[in-house]
Amino acid sequence: MTREILGPHQKALQINLDPTKYGTFAEIGAGQEVARWFFRVGGASGTVAKSISAYDMIISDAIYGHADRYVSRERLETMLQYEYDLLLERLSEKRGSTTKFFCFAETVAARSYTRSDDSHGWLGIRFQAEPQQEPSQIIIHVRMWDKENVQQQEALGILGVNLIHAALYLHDNPDTLLASLVDNVGAVRIEVDMVQFSGPGFQKSDNRLMALKLVQNGLTNAALFKANGEVVQPADAFYKKSILVERGSFRPITNVTLDMLRCAQAQFIQEPQVEGEEILTLMEMTLKSLTEGDTIDAQDFLDRVDILGALGKTVLISDFGEYYRLAAYFFRYTKRMHGIVMGVPSLREIFDEKYYTDLAGGILESFGRMFKNDLKLYVYPYRDPQTGALITATNLRVSPNLRHLHAYLVENRFIENLRDYDEKCLPIFSHDILQKIRRGDKTWDEMVPLEVAQMIRDRNLFGCRGVC
Repeated sequence: MTREILGPHQKALQINLDPTKYGTFAEIGAGQEVARWFFRVGGASGTVAKSISAYDMIISDAIYGHADRYVSRERLETMLQYEYDLLLERLSEKRGSTTKFFCFAETVAARSYTRSDDSHGWLGIRFQAEPQQEPSQIIIHVRMWDKENVQQQEALGILGVNLIHAALYLHDNPDTLLASLVDNVGAVRIEVDMVQFSGPGFQKSDNRLMALKLVQNGLTNAALFKANGEVVQPADAFYKKSILVERGSFRPITNVTLDMLRCAQAQFIQEPQVEGEEILTLMEMTLKSLTEGDTIDAQDFLDRVDILGALGKTVLISDFGEYYRLAAYFFRYTKRMHGIVMGVPSLREIFDEKYYTDLAGGILESFGRMFKNDLKLYVYPYRDPQTGALITATNLRVSPNLRHLHAYLVENRFIENLRDYDEKCLPIFSHDILQKIRRGDKTWDEMVPLEVAQMIRDRNLFGCRGVC
């Protein structure tokens, strides 16, 4: 069923004419456009309890306290807490039994005469789904891609109206709520790279699944969450860190998965560029690795990230099919060294020219983009099950026209073999384990970490039915 998309004028007017909705608007930094919509459409007295624009930092500090960073999640949450508590303190006795109170806040850094890059902001709303109910909350982080300040302000105003309308009317349908955030503005102008739901209105929502939905619905290219399930904003997580990432389906995670990471970590920390730096290790899943047919099984996704979380892993969800796009994404946020961990089969795919037909420079352009910054591929060997031959990054056979390119990358250590690997892990393949689990062949549990085997059995994951 096609969803009717209302314009910002219609959304703001609907809220203004709803006598049960009443709230505060607090906007600092470049974000000064949301409350204006509610005044512009008429009937604002039915919605706006107060509108405050703390544009000056000293004024902002006087109200909300000192902040080391004004455009930050911490600042946004302070604003929401302060303004919401003040709203209830002043109005709950008089109209609390019939009113669903809300507080909208945003803090934004947009393009200006002195600022030409990294336009981004934090927006949030704290609201009651029912009168006198404990509040629920939505926090989002956005990046703005318009080239002019006026265009960014326009997009922010529409986005803010969308967020308020979605929270007040769509909180019982998170999927539709997410899709509505970019109504009338589009993901090409506004990227929503983090969302977090909390409170009684979202008890059935899993923020990890919402992170997946952001990527799946094209609101962002990648989303990140910690082992404990907390969704985090990539720029904050990656800031001034060296990054080591392993891509996989993790269905299930195996001994070879962890052995690859162990070997790569041991070599990565010895790189001169990494010595003494803080390292962030990521396990990445692409939409392709999550898709069966044309759909993504939400429970299967959550099962995989539960296992990764139990092993203490931070998870990145992305739509980066090509590795050069993944590398560019990391270098957007940090200039420290990056390492990508992979097996020989993945390296073989990287040297397949059919994947680069959309690039004018073909495979050369792909490698140029991938290695133009400080990046290295760490490659785990592969033992051919038919011949028993050990294939490494060095002796991998590539097309004759690419042999010199391959040799150049290996000799200059852009591609490096992993050392000190566990020979017993080489015959392990996740697709074989999955088939054994489904057949009830109990030998699979020797090929996965102990805690993973226990979770699979306890929760009947991946087709396990008690006797597996």
